[in-house]
Amino acid sequence: MESGILTTGTGAVRAPYHPLPPRTSGLPVQQTQYTTADAPCPDKESPWRFCVAPMMNWSDRHCRYFWRLLSARARLYTEMVTTGALIHGDRERFMRFDSQEQPLALQLGGSDPGELARCAQWAERRGYDEVNLNCGCPSDRVQSGMFGACLMARPALVAECVAAMREACQIPVTVKHRIGIDAMESYQELVDFVGTVAAAGCRVFIVHARKAWLRGLSPRENREVPPLNYPWVYRLKQDFPELVIVINGGIQSLDSAAAHLLQTDGVMLGREAYQNPWLLADVDRRLFAQANPLASRQQAIADMLPYAAQQQSLGVPINHITRHLLGLYQGVPGARQFRRHISERAHLPGAGIEVLEHAQHCISAAAVRARPAA
Repeated sequence: MESGILTTGTGAVRAPYHPLPPRTSGLPVQQTQYTTADAPCPDKESPWRFCVAPMMNWSDRHCRYFWRLLSARARLYTEMVTTGALIHGDRERFMRFDSQEQPLALQLGGSDPGELARCAQWAERRGYDEVNLNCGCPSDRVQSGMFGACLMARPALVAECVAAMREACQIPVTVKHRIGIDAMESYQELVDFVGTVAAAGCRVFIVHARKAWLRGLSPRENREVPPLNYPWVYRLKQDFPELVIVINGGIQSLDSAAAHLLQTDGVMLGREAYQNPWLLADVDRRLFAQANPLASRQQAIADMLPYAAQQQSLGVPINHITRHLLGLYQGVPGARQFRRHISERAHLPGAGIEVLEHAQHCISAAAVRARPAA
């Protein structure tokens, strides 16, 4: 995972970038069996009411900072980081984040209870709000490391991992998984997986409402080809009312998110949030009955510029940041020119934040200043 008042060229006003010190501890949870009364209700205050998915090569720290400008309430997730990368690699680089990204979860890939416990403890010390175990990624590379979706075939091992992680930290330990893999055809097999892992103390399950085929489909095809089965996720909430059930997969609008929230405790958006990030700018109003943090896309870029300049001064190439803003004007006249302007210039020697400032000249003044949901 590369995984601070000034006037911009568009006339917008931006605030200076002031990073906040990281927190030293996360959210405490009771180390006991959970009952229905313990579980958050599916109301506007649930911490998992709206989440943005962990996405490899996309949800890095620069992207998450941008998303946080758009929504103060969305729960964000890192790209998946393997236990091996944290134990044997550059742990500081992999775990680095800006405190303004919070609430933030670290997603881990692994299957060794001791290694996962060690990494969960590091996550808590670093200030993460949650640690999430990946039991949903179907890639060959992930399978060869014995983690990801293949773990659904070994619920007892997942339960052992969860128990070890919960013993090692006080922040919530959650699991993200599919509704099944390969020959797992029945709803009862999904129930058995969730029940086994819940018995180890996991109370939050993020469910991608598709099966994963571990052979024959690429990771991309596994996000698109297996049919969505939302009713199974709804039924899971009915059968486990004491658990927090978050639905994921194929959700492309806040209208759809609101509909799913009638049946589940939370929703998680993935690719749509990345490819059309302005959707996030109306989350706080629509799903939390709070004021949206931004008035326009122009303000989004203006607020991003100080961060981009600060990161560039630390040696981060500007295109590592600008690439996450390419979809900001998705569906707006001039969006293609906006993307092209950034893509053709951000990688050039000497490129800086002026690339973003000038790119907005490709968009009409009305669109630049349009409010969320407009």
